[in-house]
This record gives sequence, C-alpha cells and structure tokens, in this order.
Amino acid sequence: MLRPDYPITTARLLLRPFQPGDLDDVVAYRGLPEVNRYLFSEPYARAEAEENLAKWIALREITAEGQWLTTAVTLDGRVIGEVDITLRSEEHRQGEVGYIFHPAFQGRGYAREATEAMLKIGFEEFGLHRIVAECDVRNEPSWRLMERLGMRREAHLRHHGIFKGEWADCFVYAMLAGEHRNH
Repeated sequence: MLRPDYPITTARLLLRPFQPGDLDDVVAYRGLPEVNRYLFSEPYARAEAEENLAKWIALREITAEGQWLTTAVTLDGRVIGEVDITLRSEEHRQGEVGYIFHPAFQGRGYAREATEAMLKIGFEEFGLHRIVAECDVRNEPSWRLMERLGMRREAHLRHHGIFKGEWADCFVYAMLAGEHRNH
C-alpha cells in the first residue's frame, strides 16, 4: 500500500487529496480547451468533472499495479492544478508522474515545484527505482518542464498512436532514483 503523508507542503504550495468542495476549481481548468489540447480527454462538463473528482477522492492510496493517485495542488486554498503518480510495475519499482495546471498559473514554477514533490514521494516514500513521464512532442512547455526537473529524454515515439484524429508523436522522459538523489 502506497500513500503519501498528507498534506505535502512545498515553498509555496500545499498538495493534498481532492475534496468534494474542489469541484468549481476543477471545472475552471479541466473545462478549458487549451488544457485538454494534449490530453486524451475533452474539456470537462460539470457532470464529468464531478464524476472524475469522485474517482480521485476514492483513490487515496495505491494498492495494486496500474493504480494512481491524483493530488490537488493548492495555492492560498484554491486548486490550481493536479499532479499524479502511477505504479506501473511493483516488481520493477517503476512509476509515472503527470501534471495538469490551470493556464492562469502556468509559467511561474508551480508545476515544477509540485512535480518535484511528487518525484520525491515516488523515490523516497514509495521506494521506486525509475519514474517516467510522457507527452505529445508538440507540448513544448511539458517536455521543457521534464528537462528542468532533471529527467532525461529516452525516446521519441513516432506515430505512437492516433490522438484526437491524427497521428501523434510522443516523448518519453525518465529519472532513476540515483539521479534524483544527485539532482
């Protein structure tokens, strides 16, 4: 069973499990087309946001491979985004991180701060050996963030899949536990 010691505090942010009262904040960013441009989802309607929020609230710990934790990133009590961690392989101690932020809060280092905290949890609390992150190659702010985090680009998967009606390429980045300790 993997469960962070909540709340997680960084220099400017508080990371915590999602709560029912976060619905308006989630709709505010997950309902935007630009937020969903490089996600498999479409902009959330309120009902869809409510349904997903219920899932995130229920998943407060990882008990099996393939499960993930989605954590609310808050600034002054407002949810400005989310970071998640997935257990990809228990045997090989492999995980994956991801992040989504409201555009009004991008470009200020919040995503880096929150994702650094999630990497630390993955390596130090969960004992993972390797953590990956993936993004569409056209999502330059995302892959630049991975590089600022000290992650290494391991692959450029060409025509990785059909994404929103067109072939899309994917970058895969990764970091090992030893690299995290030295970063």
